Amino acid sequence: MDDLSVRRLATQHLEVSRRFFLQLGAAGVAGLATCGHAAEADDGETALAQVVRQLEYLTKAEDFRQFGRGNPAPHTLSPEQRLAVGLDPRTWQLEVIADPDSNARIARPMTREAGTALDWSGLLELAKRKAVRYLKVMTCTNVGQPLGMGLWEGIPLRDVIWMCQPVTNIRRVFYYGYHNDDPAQRFQSSLPIGRVLEDLPGQHPVIVCYKLNDQWLTPAGGAPARMIVPDEYGNRSVKWLQRIVLTNEFKANDTYAEWNNDAESYSKTYARFLHVPRGLTAGQPIPITGLAQVGVSGLSKVQYHVQPEAVKPSENDPHFTEATWQDANCLPPPEDWGGGLPDGKLPPIPRQFDSETGRPLTWPLRDTIVHWAVLAPGVPAGKYVVRCRTLDVNGIAQPMPRPFPKSGANGIQSEPLIVEG
Repeated sequence: MDDLSVRRLATQHLEVSRRFFLQLGAAGVAGLATCGHAAEADDGETALAQVVRQLEYLTKAEDFRQFGRGNPAPHTLSPEQRLAVGLDPRTWQLEVIADPDSNARIARPMTREAGTALDWSGLLELAKRKAVRYLKVMTCTNVGQPLGMGLWEGIPLRDVIWMCQPVTNIRRVFYYGYHNDDPAQRFQSSLPIGRVLEDLPGQHPVIVCYKLNDQWLTPAGGAPARMIVPDEYGNRSVKWLQRIVLTNEFKANDTYAEWNNDAESYSKTYARFLHVPRGLTAGQPIPITGLAQVGVSGLSKVQYHVQPEAVKPSENDPHFTEATWQDANCLPPPEDWGGGLPDGKLPPIPRQFDSETGRPLTWPLRDTIVHWAVLAPGVPAGKYVVRCRTLDVNGIAQPMPRPFPKSGANGIQSEPLIVEG
């Protein structure tokens, strides 16, 4: 990132934080100054600037943390190679077939061989009538930080499936993308057919996605089209999508399940730090910022606590339930959504927004992130540990009710805090 971009993003971060800290009066202003002053780091950048890369609400496509499986990874192919293997809009096709290893039946298979597969022009024709947009955070099951926050656009998967005229004996849908024609490199995921065909109230459809932040997907992002499953981890949102299979198989046959993960896992609610200051003096207010992922159980509070390093947690209290937790403040929806959108403005109304006001229907939004901040009271000189956690809408504290890492990393984060005399 160039110096100009760093300065611009740092300014955005300070503006977002300023609205919060200024509400706290003189102490807040002093704390904000500390936030900037204490951020000096090597290589001409500041710790604050490093934080800012994550704080912009929507993540630019090039800033998403991506996992490109395969040898070679599909996004590393040359433009000529992508054209040849169907990873260019001019040659892309999406097949929808019945599983030959089960007794699932469809009336109209969509295949390349028969010339009935869905091509790029057909996808965009569907988009004229069926396109939907929604905000979703992308997270890996085994990575304890979001990979990026995006505005995704596509057509509901169910509309593609109905085109093949399914008949009977269909319990699940599995799908995969380009994999160098090597079965050993195929990355596959699956969903119950009921989840694809019907959305619970407040739930968004599974989509065949072609845009991120109102721009066509990049090769690294799964172009020309990928799956997006709004309420689950990234292993469901397969990139470089080329084939969908309807099956009577009753269990998940996902690659991720074969790798000893819980494949049937909704995203979790948890908090993470973005900035904990360094080099504070005794009694000085402590400005802290962070983000929270809002999972299936929603979010009611973000909390923090500051504890002397010498105080060791109880072996009988691994989740720090006996700690003195204090409430932090969730920041409101941004005016500038970032993500490379022109002037930071969202395109015509995503599903989670009011069509008249253009504002979120609720806040925070499920399946997304929210930024939080707090100006914690100063403490005496010494070494401390700062922790953060969430409470979901049921009042259950992170990492409960699902603390098991194979269903999503959501352990309580801790950061050191050194206060000088």
